[in-house]
Amino acid sequence: MNFAFFFPGQGSQSLNMMAGFDNMAVVKDTFAEASDVLGQDLWAMMNTDAQAINDTVNTQPLMLAAGVATWRAYQALGGNSPTALAGHSLGEYSALVAAGSLDFADAVRLVRLRAQLMQEAVPQGAGAMAAILGLDDDAVRAVCAAAEAELSGEVAEAVNFNSPGQVVIAGSAAAIARAAELAKAAGAKRALPLPVSVPSHCRLMQPAAAKLATALQNTAFGQSEIRVIHNADVAAHTDIAQIKDALVRQLYSPVRWTETVALLVEEGITESAECGPGKVLAGLAKRIDKSANCTALTSQEHIQAFIDTH
Repeated sequence: MNFAFFFPGQGSQSLNMMAGFDNMAVVKDTFAEASDVLGQDLWAMMNTDAQAINDTVNTQPLMLAAGVATWRAYQALGGNSPTALAGHSLGEYSALVAAGSLDFADAVRLVRLRAQLMQEAVPQGAGAMAAILGLDDDAVRAVCAAAEAELSGEVAEAVNFNSPGQVVIAGSAAAIARAAELAKAAGAKRALPLPVSVPSHCRLMQPAAAKLATALQNTAFGQSEIRVIHNADVAAHTDIAQIKDALVRQLYSPVRWTETVALLVEEGITESAECGPGKVLAGLAKRIDKSANCTALTSQEHIQAFIDTH
């Protein structure tokens, strides 16, 4: 059976998020490996410090470790290889590790740097993100353009196309607030400010992307053993330079998740598993296409049940 694995990104973290794997040494060993790279105990942080796990510089390595640990648990239990992999934003790094393209320790270093560069690119409080519910993609793009036109020099962009009727916008705090007002006036059901400190995937991240490009040039990548569909262009790449370029562009380009799931469904891949904490991507899959069935692998039991049927 053909199926895909999806890796979640920031926003899926929570205290005790790996509690479903308490009996699996491979999970704790993966966190220990990441902790050694960073010189801090990620496992202890994840289970005790709600404030720290929501700090971008911690969230990104924590979510990477969680995704890779879940993947390794799946492998340890004897799961078959998926046909394709994709990660939502930060999750793309977990997907590349799972594909054998990127060494886990290198990925830990990269995502910690990525988080630091993103935080440095926009001063605290200067950027914002909001989820717009109930408008189509073009209508969201239009309210962003209108907000930018009203507020000269400010940035508002549609950045996460998560499912039809659920689009996240990012940019300058004032422009995002204005775009949210315009979205409601245009008929949006809701315009929810997101509790984030960094306006991801908009052009304010270009300075961070330039610095990330340098780090990526100095990091060894190999050929992916499993196809990875990238956020920036909804395409898989075999050329290493193109993989690195997709990761650089991802920082200031929209996450095209709706198109990613739709592409797989078009290929006949309607079965998938969310490899990491939470059920965000499992919920989105069904909203993108009713024929898409995504199982959240949030415990050893869930993984075993998925393996038994796939």
